[in-house]
Amino acid sequence: MKKDILTLIDLNKEDFECFFNRAFELKKRHKQGIVETSLAGKTLGLVFDKPSTRTRLSFETAMAQLGGTAIFIAASDTQMARNEPVKDTARALSRYLDGLAIRTFSQDLLAEFAKYSSISVINALTDLYHPCQVLSDLMTVIEFKKGYKGLKMVWVGDGNNVSHSWINAASVLGLNLVLACPQEYLPDRAILDAAIEKGSGSIEITSDPFAAAAHADVIYTDVWASMGKESESVLRKQVFKSFQVNQDLLKEASKEVIVMHCLPAHRGEEISEAVLEGPCSVIWEQAENKLHMHKAILEILISNRSMTNS
Repeated sequence: MKKDILTLIDLNKEDFECFFNRAFELKKRHKQGIVETSLAGKTLGLVFDKPSTRTRLSFETAMAQLGGTAIFIAASDTQMARNEPVKDTARALSRYLDGLAIRTFSQDLLAEFAKYSSISVINALTDLYHPCQVLSDLMTVIEFKKGYKGLKMVWVGDGNNVSHSWINAASVLGLNLVLACPQEYLPDRAILDAAIEKGSGSIEITSDPFAAAAHADVIYTDVWASMGKESESVLRKQVFKSFQVNQDLLKEASKEVIVMHCLPAHRGEEISEAVLEGPCSVIWEQAENKLHMHKAILEILISNRSMTNS
């Protein structure tokens, strides 16, 4: 039976651990120079509505390093741009491909693709969620903190799609997550309520980034104006100016705090140059781990391996 990744709240804790374990194993094997062939003869389709650097390249490279092939398809070049129904495109692509990663605006469109596809559909970003990003982020936390249990994780900035996937992960894994966002830019209330109702973790919301950062083990930020919100950039710079991750904020955190950013970063806005390039930053390792996590996701889903016994 096929498995999709549309949101992280659809996974269970064992699924998370399966992805983490295989990603670390694949990373280790890659560093040892071991050539993988687990997806030889398999093809991944990448249907992207939105621009991408790291997500696209890490998926394409992941597929290549597993012995398979990735085909990039700009959504504007498909017949969907000429009003072909999603269900028709989904069923046709299922006859050509072994897996499909979609980067688009609408979560509903992604869900419709998954409904009519007979192959695994992976959310490579929508306006609501970015699940694969947070899987690789958590892999990075485990790598540097030897686990995630008992850590205080702090999100500083916009209540955007990445923050929503962190909320999902917190509800499944029982994380201690604090989100510091301006009142006008809080995470989606329905997503937050659903996570709190489902989960056993601690999810808190505040508009005071310094209070949130107190004794933090992980501080995470993202751009203040996500894709599609560029017209609000000037306004957001004013609203978010006290939410910059900088040296003053880090003084409130644990001495062993790590700083994360999913990139691209606007230096001098959501994060200072000194912090991004400083000793607390694990941002480049975080970027690399997208590759290894995507390999684990693709291998497990496309080869239809048991999520809990792989």
